[in-house]
Amino acid sequence: MRIVLVGPPGAGKGTQATRLAEKLRVPHISTGDLFRANISQQTELGKLAKSYMDAGNLVPDEVTIAMAKDRMEQPDAERGFLLDGFPRNVSQAEALDELLTIEGIKLDAVLDLEAPEEEVVKRIAGRRICRNDSSHVFHVTYKKAAKEGVCDVCGGELYQRDDDSEETVRTRLEVYHTQTEPIIDYYKAQGLVVTIEAMGPVEEVTARALAALKREGDDQ
Repeated sequence: MRIVLVGPPGAGKGTQATRLAEKLRVPHISTGDLFRANISQQTELGKLAKSYMDAGNLVPDEVTIAMAKDRMEQPDAERGFLLDGFPRNVSQAEALDELLTIEGIKLDAVLDLEAPEEEVVKRIAGRRICRNDSSHVFHVTYKKAAKEGVCDVCGGELYQRDDDSEETVRTRLEVYHTQTEPIIDYYKAQGLVVTIEAMGPVEEVTARALAALKREGDDQ
């Protein structure tokens, strides 16, 4: 299957992308991974992207699109892929359609993970990370440390990352609503959008998504 995954920050997109890609046996292609891989391997696209990033500028759509095209042409993506973080706006969605049309293939579905905005803010702003090991993650509501401000695993200090502050989260949500959310209407016009309730245990959200994809496949 060829799937695009969309949703606001805090909806669990990264977690669900990894789980769904594994279940569907297709590669999980994320924008972040594409940038890191191209930059670390010092590809021409990576060097170009880094030049923009080092100057404090946004990487142009055409560079991101070229990276995605290169990745989708790899052998492991022949039977499908799950795109996470791309397309990020309508112009990228149009470019993706053009790429797929040239290859004679099409998207099977666009999974839209929905979560109430206040819940998203609560999820992210309540997150606390261990200074000793960033893989030790707690939450002031959902996963409290036994002792406030202290990591249960190693005793390190728990802190709130700058980009997890409520003000920053709300700014990120505004960017999502302005730039990325319009692609949902773009894909709705093509009959591709499948809306998934992103609240609840991770396993339940994954099960909902897989069930919805199966129904989508049966209807086609």
